[in-house]
Amino acid sequence: MSSAVDPHTLYLHDVPLSEAVASWHAALAAEALLQPLSVERVPLDQALGRVTAEPVWALISAPHYSAAAMDGFAVLAEATRGATETRPVQLKLGLQAFALDTGDPLPPNTNAVIKIEDTQRVDLPEGPAIEILAATPPWRYVRPMGEDMVATELVLPANHCIRPQDLGAVAGCGHTAVTVYRRPRVAILPTGTELVPLGTPLKAGEILEYNSLVLGALAQEAGAQVTRLPIEPDVRESIRSAVLGALASHDLVVVNAGSSAGSEDFTASIVAELGTLCVHGIAIRPGHPVILGVAHGKAIVGIPGYPVSAALTFALIVRPLLYRWQGQLPPELPKIEAVLTRKVFSPLGEDEYLRVMLGRVGDRVVATPLVGGAGVIMSLVKADGIVTIPRFSEGYPAGERVTVELLRPSRTVDHTIVAIGSHDMTLDLLADFLRRRNPLLRLASSHVGSVSGLLALQRDEAHLAGCHLLDEETGEYNLGSVQRMLAAEGIQGQLLGFVERTQGLVLPKGNPKGIERLEDLLREDVVFVNRQRGAGTRVLLDYELQRRGLHPRQIQGYERTEYTHLAVAAAVKSGAADTGLAVLAAARSLDLDFVPLFVERYDLVVPDRHYDSPLLQPLLALIRDPSSGFAAAVAALGGYGVARMGAVLGKF
Repeated sequence: MSSAVDPHTLYLHDVPLSEAVASWHAALAAEALLQPLSVERVPLDQALGRVTAEPVWALISAPHYSAAAMDGFAVLAEATRGATETRPVQLKLGLQAFALDTGDPLPPNTNAVIKIEDTQRVDLPEGPAIEILAATPPWRYVRPMGEDMVATELVLPANHCIRPQDLGAVAGCGHTAVTVYRRPRVAILPTGTELVPLGTPLKAGEILEYNSLVLGALAQEAGAQVTRLPIEPDVRESIRSAVLGALASHDLVVVNAGSSAGSEDFTASIVAELGTLCVHGIAIRPGHPVILGVAHGKAIVGIPGYPVSAALTFALIVRPLLYRWQGQLPPELPKIEAVLTRKVFSPLGEDEYLRVMLGRVGDRVVATPLVGGAGVIMSLVKADGIVTIPRFSEGYPAGERVTVELLRPSRTVDHTIVAIGSHDMTLDLLADFLRRRNPLLRLASSHVGSVSGLLALQRDEAHLAGCHLLDEETGEYNLGSVQRMLAAEGIQGQLLGFVERTQGLVLPKGNPKGIERLEDLLREDVVFVNRQRGAGTRVLLDYELQRRGLHPRQIQGYERTEYTHLAVAAAVKSGAADTGLAVLAAARSLDLDFVPLFVERYDLVVPDRHYDSPLLQPLLALIRDPSSGFAAAVAALGGYGVARMGAVLGKF
């Protein structure tokens, strides 16, 4: 079957997600590819997580005999009638009473069990006996035949995902195997001349191929058997041959990358040539250039190469089909209501899937949008949930109540310490130490700059903020700014010492341009990378430039900004900039040179309404405990002083 439509005419038609999926499903249904897959019989020790293709009926009753539920003596209940403490009844052992243990079958002509502790052994002239002080009703302490399951009873329905307890029930009613749907067979084909396998020493222009690992794991979570095919370079005939080979032995072929409309994007034309190209381009972000089709009686999908686009579109579009092939609905993600901490813009014609971090601050759950485009997989690693921004909405204002689909257990939200403010590498270290010491707790930090961090505290959107704001009038750090921005708004709290850190110029190895001081930034051959407005590092830079009479407009790259010290160092490492202002630890982490210029204070600002909360006490105890090893680990990073870590430096 081939498509009569030029595949290039379909690309970038903004097809809504629901219409795209409906079109694809219609083509799948025409090939009988929407119904559950064929069935197979598997032994019970391989059946966990599989889906029953037919009901399971009990072959035998469980228990299949009347069994003692207690250690004691089996008796005929009628023989105990009239027994009291003053007129005990004596039953002869072996004739009227029979010793047995829990689980033993009841002897004939018995219908009750008397617990061993409710009897007393006596010796009668005619032989041993037991004496009982109370009558027993029939079937007391007896598990009657079929108490658990009766032969022919329905044990599991069809389309049921088998759990550990289900295995016990199926085995207990006489089965050794169960009929289940076959697992979907999924092939993932990574394409791209720039891709190299994991473990390969990287050269400029090469990219580690890990999307197939992520997509394969998503498919395995949905019950599929996954084949990760070798990387194919951007050669059309090679990709076409690999797709054909995969179609022969798999239910679904996923081609990763090559789904756009560039000169080396071949997936759409290959799908159209081999079968039916249903969709090329969906109005979602991230993940616009998705390809959906059918070829050789199999499903085929083209997934974008950017990691976030790949993961989100696979989860949205492909995973539901994998569950459907196994007679299941995809599991629904739990939802929670939250308040956005900042305004978010969204493309007018696309559904956007916004990644957010969550935490409960006061009586509200706050959602902090994560910075990062379709290529930043760490935005998925850090994300607690997804906010869907519908087409044509243009985004949401700060303070908007939104529905968040959770990517983590809901209890995580209540055990998250939210830190919003200036970036410092020690916050990641603190998060690791805290989690090791308190596995239920999590420190989630968002790097928006010192000023924005104080504004977040002002709006009660965070528990604490990292701050290193220099007061240009006094030359002092933090307290003046905190007084103006928080105390003036009626917010009281503590200014805690955290670290003193060395700021300076990050430089390529060997400092090829001989950059030694701030004045060198004005040279025509020097390209600078700055921090964002409101960042304490930028405030410090502007203060020092003004003090020296240097004009920022004369600095090439002054308007180019990054949000973290590591991002500045990475820009220098990559050659995108000759230098930037950052901490020594950032330079060391990427093996760069460093010219120290300033020593500054980086403090933690904690409002009183959170300072004494049980949530923050483990974190405060950690930074104040010399035996925790945290302060020593910070000092080992280089360029940090920890003498005042945890000390109250001021109140506001």
